[in-house]
Amino acid sequence: MTYDKKYLVWALCYAVAGMGVGIFMGVSQDPAQHVTHAHILLVGFVTSLIYGVIHKLWLTDKMPRLAMAQFIVHHAGAVTMFVGLLLLFANVLPLAQLDPVLALASLTVTLGVVLMLVMVVKSNTLEA
Repeated sequence: MTYDKKYLVWALCYAVAGMGVGIFMGVSQDPAQHVTHAHILLVGFVTSLIYGVIHKLWLTDKMPRLAMAQFIVHHAGAVTMFVGLLLLFANVLPLAQLDPVLALASLTVTLGVVLMLVMVVKSNTLEA
């Protein structure tokens, strides 16, 4: 499967998860997970969808190791962030325990953006 399709599939999975959290909040009339809902839709769905579009339109398969590393880094950070926020706002674990995990997840997602930037800059398919 190509990276554009992998990102599209993951983006749609994040959309289902984020909408599921939104539906849960509506049914329970408890907006406690609104931060989780927003993060999974933006970091998971929107960012993954954009990465898929970038792969489809501009990136070639000339950097397979970098593409694989970027893919893994992005999703490791996004999934960790999603789970950490779910646990935090469900009051399963306190912020003191989750803060390092959430900080690492944020840095990991940011590293994924940096790796995507490197791939875009190194790609020779982009025109000025």
